[in-house]
Amino acid sequence: MTAPAPASAPTPSAETATETAAETAATAASPARTARRAPLILRNRAFAAVWLGQVLTQAAVRMFQVGVSWWIVAYAVRDARGLASGLFMAVCTLPAVVLAPVVARTVAGFAHRSVLRTAAGLAAATAGVLAVWAQGGGPPLAGVYAAGLALATCQAFFDPCLTTSVPELVDDADIETATGFELSTQSLAGLGGALLGALTVDRAGMAWLAAGCAAAYAGAAVLVASARFRGPASSAAGPDEPPARRPLRRILGELPHVRRILVCFTAANLFTAAVFVVIPLYTRSVLGGGGGTVALLEASLGTGALIGAFTGTRVPGRPTVAGAYCLGLMALALALPGLFAHRLVIAACLVVAGWCAGAVSVRFVALFQRLVPAADKPGFFAVMQAVLGASLPVASLVFGSAGDVLSPQTLCLVQGVGLLPAACALALPGTRAPEPTPSAETRTPGGAR
Repeated sequence: MTAPAPASAPTPSAETATETAAETAATAASPARTARRAPLILRNRAFAAVWLGQVLTQAAVRMFQVGVSWWIVAYAVRDARGLASGLFMAVCTLPAVVLAPVVARTVAGFAHRSVLRTAAGLAAATAGVLAVWAQGGGPPLAGVYAAGLALATCQAFFDPCLTTSVPELVDDADIETATGFELSTQSLAGLGGALLGALTVDRAGMAWLAAGCAAAYAGAAVLVASARFRGPASSAAGPDEPPARRPLRRILGELPHVRRILVCFTAANLFTAAVFVVIPLYTRSVLGGGGGTVALLEASLGTGALIGAFTGTRVPGRPTVAGAYCLGLMALALALPGLFAHRLVIAACLVVAGWCAGAVSVRFVALFQRLVPAADKPGFFAVMQAVLGASLPVASLVFGSAGDVLSPQTLCLVQGVGLLPAACALALPGTRAPEPTPSAETRTPGGAR
């Protein structure tokens, strides 16, 4: 892609033009979607199989993370529970950040079905080994951390590979719908995994938690292996030779509006990601509850995100404006538990926070699917996962350590206040002075072909 030429007269900002172009393409495809009344997962068996595989893998990893976090806080550690659980969550978020270049090269260089099948199979083997180990006796904390690291590594390959492979599974007119399904998977998985994780630890122990994860990963590997992927040549019409893949640093460098969005959400993640550390601490220290309370709160967050994933496209306004409002609402929802320590109030606040997260994710990932050229997608989505995930280890360690010194209510207030600058920064690009009109930079993948 070439850089846009300077305009001689004021033009709309790059963000506005970019978002308008993408939404116009989505609108143009709407008649085709309207004509096909059957849901996508019913008329596209390959996508349905891969989508169900994603549900199983993300439910398994979420179940494991929630279950182990509660196991650490309630059973395994007496002192410095916050630091121990924060360290575990940090370990689980490192692979997506550290391995981003490796993931990008792997996804770009190998058949997507093979990458997905291998990642799910290795995760199943890892969880199976931990289940056998735990059945023979309580596994040491280091062993559980190592298993969490291995599962997160497999998921770091699985998620961006699936996102990249969407055009190989669906038609161009179905990309936005497929994106909604794909993002709803995280919410659905978070809901199911959160419900089962802490309850399984309380009622059956670590061995059964690991065994359940192993079964889910094995089922995902079978589903992916049964799906039929289109080859690169059939998934996109265009030149005889696909454009060469470019260095990862140039992908975001040539999409400055996308880069600003990712930076804003990376900053926001410093505070939103802390909720997974705060929930177990809040449950034990403030509510005095057990695994059932953890499951309720985690399920509330997942339910909200699931609703947001299916309703995100109906939020009015450009993505940056809608995202800014959603982050502001999320700030309020995360801060209220710091003022009102009531179980139902907290559950309602987490539903709202989850809805905001789900709605924003759908708008922006659908936008990126249409803006980023096909040749750059493997690198871009790996970079996106790494950029957004870079704040997760920091958030887990900082809020986990702070949880041993500060009350969980104070941490909730810090989360809410910390989100406000990110919300304001996200709204700024739309109000800046006019910029040069984007050219190739704003083409949708369909236009790039």
